[in-house]
Amino acid sequence: MQLMEKGDVENQTDVTEFILLGFGDLPELQILLFLVFLVIYIGTMAGNFLIIALVVTDQHLHTPMYFFLGNLSCLETCYTSAFLPRMLASLLTGDRTISVGGCMTQFFFFCFLTTTECSLLAVMSYDRYLAICKPLHYGTCMNGKLCLQLAAGCWISGFLLCTIMICFMSQLIFCGPNVMDHFFCDLIPMLKLSCSDTSQIMLVLYIFTFPDAVSPFLLTLTSYICIVSTILRTPSTTGRQKAFSTCFSHLIVVTLFYGTIMIVYLLPKSSNLRALNKVFSVFYTVLTPLANPLIYSLRNREVKVALRK
Repeated sequence: MQLMEKGDVENQTDVTEFILLGFGDLPELQILLFLVFLVIYIGTMAGNFLIIALVVTDQHLHTPMYFFLGNLSCLETCYTSAFLPRMLASLLTGDRTISVGGCMTQFFFFCFLTTTECSLLAVMSYDRYLAICKPLHYGTCMNGKLCLQLAAGCWISGFLLCTIMICFMSQLIFCGPNVMDHFFCDLIPMLKLSCSDTSQIMLVLYIFTFPDAVSPFLLTLTSYICIVSTILRTPSTTGRQKAFSTCFSHLIVVTLFYGTIMIVYLLPKSSNLRALNKVFSVFYTVLTPLANPLIYSLRNREVKVALRK
């Protein structure tokens, strides 16, 4: 009996790589998709690097809002690089295989950077709340030390939570099938391919969902409700328009990010909606990092002045 069990375990470790189907069901569009995603990748990297360079070099942008925007741009460059280079190589060569270790690494960066972005968007909404709702206290409350602590807290908490998650996932055994109908290594598709008992990982996931996703979302939502309420009570038309202009761009990014994530993870996992799931996943993994520098920063007067300089 012990020999049989040992043999079963050995058989269960046969899977050493996964096949990410990605957009392989559209063979006639592979070159077009490659060109589209290549342009998106170049645009994303150029836009976010430009924002980082402006925030670092221009003294007028050394404010809490642009400090957090610089952090967001830094995060987006890492986030995009975790997915798109491998997807581009797959579209160009047709090789859709990825090692189990590579898949775990990709999921770790996805988890780490997504969790950090949730926290960072919450911090940015709190910054705007203080600036608009508590303008007299903003300078003393949002000082340089607090900005550094908040930004560091976002990065460190995301790293620690996802390190714990990946430690649990590293114990999974994969014995086949090894085909994943996605373009990157996400948690649920990986768990479906595992032969191990995943109940413990699901429990950890549910426990971590509140501090790393639900809490930042609620804080972000509450901040913007207070901001809109305050703006509507502002007697000055000019002040109201300026505040709305800034907050509206922030709300677009938050809605695009959280809205598509909710659709992806709350939609029923039926075969009919699988393609739709992939499309919405493209929104928050590929298009949001491209849109952030355009919506958040490049529309702002201060950034335009810095660019002209």
